[in-house]
Amino acid sequence: MPTIVLVTEVSAPQHRCFDLARSIDFHMDSMKHTGERAIAGTTTGLISLHDEVTWEARHVFFRQRLTSRITAFDAPRSFTDEMVKGAFHSFRHEHHFDALSATTTRVTDTFTYRSPLGPLGHLADALFVTRHMRSLLRNHQRNLKAALESDHWRAFILNSAP
Repeated sequence: MPTIVLVTEVSAPQHRCFDLARSIDFHMDSMKHTGERAIAGTTTGLISLHDEVTWEARHVFFRQRLTSRITAFDAPRSFTDEMVKGAFHSFRHEHHFDALSATTTRVTDTFTYRSPLGPLGHLADALFVTRHMRSLLRNHQRNLKAALESDHWRAFILNSAP
């Protein structure tokens, strides 16, 4: 199974990074280039343990739907979402937030997935799926960092301390 690990240092407190990363509204804003939107389950606000979200977006030339569930939640250090229905055979996305100081956080995304279709899925991984997923995750981390290091985060987290 392919695993993608991305690490970004952010000049923002741990709790704010944690909250913005679990904001449905921020995720849609960050992924607007794919037309990604939450269409069922928790469709706005901050996700928590056991919440499910069904996403619809255009990826690799096709409109797709995917439902994920929050399966682990340790505020403000980590949360994990796992696919319960969608195009992958399976996926697990771990989000970790390590406070390096009161105002600096290391954000780590670990995305492990298994493509469908056995050997054909492995070939697709090698040709484009891993590259596509790495690019999506990298773009999302860049957007998260930019929002957290400016005032843009305030549009998505209402009751967070400055």
